Amino acid sequence: MEDYVLRAVEIEKHFSGVRALDKVTLEIKRGEIHCLAGENGCGKSTLIKVISGVYQKDGGIVEYDGESVEKLTPIDAIKRGIQVIYQDFSIFPNLTVMENLAINSELVENRKFVNWKHVREIAQQAIAKIGFKVDLDAQLGNLSVADKQMVAICRALMFNAKLIIMDEPTTALTKREVKALFKVIMELKAQGIAILFVSHKLDEVFEIADRFTIFRSGKLIATGNTEDLDDKKFSFYMTGREFDNAVFKPTNVTKDNIIQVKNLSLDGFYKNINFAVKGGEIIGITGLLDSGRTELALSLFGLKPSTSGEILIEGKETVIDSPQAAINSGIGFVPEDRLSEGLFLERSIGDNIVISEIDKLTKKGFVDKEKYEREIQRWVSELTIATPNADNAASTLSGGNQQRIVLAKWLACEPKVLILNGPTVGVDIGSKHDIHSILQKLANAGMAVIIISDDLPEVMQNCSKVVVLRDGQVAGELDTNDIQERQIIDIMM
Repeated sequence: MEDYVLRAVEIEKHFSGVRALDKVTLEIKRGEIHCLAGENGCGKSTLIKVISGVYQKDGGIVEYDGESVEKLTPIDAIKRGIQVIYQDFSIFPNLTVMENLAINSELVENRKFVNWKHVREIAQQAIAKIGFKVDLDAQLGNLSVADKQMVAICRALMFNAKLIIMDEPTTALTKREVKALFKVIMELKAQGIAILFVSHKLDEVFEIADRFTIFRSGKLIATGNTEDLDDKKFSFYMTGREFDNAVFKPTNVTKDNIIQVKNLSLDGFYKNINFAVKGGEIIGITGLLDSGRTELALSLFGLKPSTSGEILIEGKETVIDSPQAAINSGIGFVPEDRLSEGLFLERSIGDNIVISEIDKLTKKGFVDKEKYEREIQRWVSELTIATPNADNAASTLSGGNQQRIVLAKWLACEPKVLILNGPTVGVDIGSKHDIHSILQKLANAGMAVIIISDDLPEVMQNCSKVVVLRDGQVAGELDTNDIQERQIIDIMM
């Protein structure tokens, strides 16, 4: 029999009569990297909570190292070598690195008094396991996302981990940081530690995983060796849909530029940036995290006004020194972090959609309820926002549907230029394809679209040209028909 560190066979889980897991199976071999994939709401998180003791299963068998376990608590799971690193890393930002590393050990050993010498020794041993160099006395909240993740990995290794579960571990990392993380994961594999890597990113699955399991709507759809998987199969297993990944070809390009940037500079971030976008075009702006790409996006929307240079809208020089000035000039902006910058999460879906055009829906200080409802239904329908009720809070939706709300908010303003910073970060494959289709449709209707992204397949598929930034300057402006991803990477680096 195969040497499995975990077997979860025909697991069932119900919530208020709703079947979240319908006899799903997940088997992980010792020392393998296994990818668990599926769209939001498919049951991935529920299964992770079952096998880590947070939830109790309603049916099925869970085996650890060949031993069947009927009931499990999170502490039991940790003692058995099961460690979960959630997206928020479950860390304490107000404590030091040392305190974060030692806290689980202190709890498990039920210590009544803290021996600080012992705590430091534990922390030093933890970071030594993967050769991680960090100031143990630094406050964790001051570290980068990548370093916080390394602290979480080190903490997981302190309990003789046999299986480490990583939930969407690369969401907030740069390509360089992802590469460093993958190196650590391969080192853990060499030590015989199994990794359950939860992701919906195709390129990551193919690069890192030995085997895969895919869920859809609480059911097991496919499992096997990654070498037997390809892009089309992966997308179909994930969504039940077949996608045409044809490269976007502009069909309705205006004669004149909608937006043109001349020698635009922002002291300390970027300088002498030049590019132009016609109506009907989608252009990409890419570069590493410190290339100036995000600051350029913020300047175009007036959040970080440029210190010199020109922005021309339809040939007319325009001062963009505030978001309101950008909106008045016909510019819409979808920010990188929709949760903190793009949405009022606790407000209704409808309120989020119409907030940018509320003045148009108000008469003598009162909202015209009929217009308000009509506008909401228009955008819910046009962007296929999956909700039974637009009065529900925006926080109740998946990442892909939340991104559609942000899009709807700006499209309701009828912008001439739409700037999107990381338009599909954190959304699943189906939603990603749908968002791309929306952007292509907008371009074909005459809008100028700017995608700022380091997701090169996204840039190559949607943009007719790409501006590559490096160290705050334009390192190349390329026609995507004439190049490969590798050439962009070489220029970026």
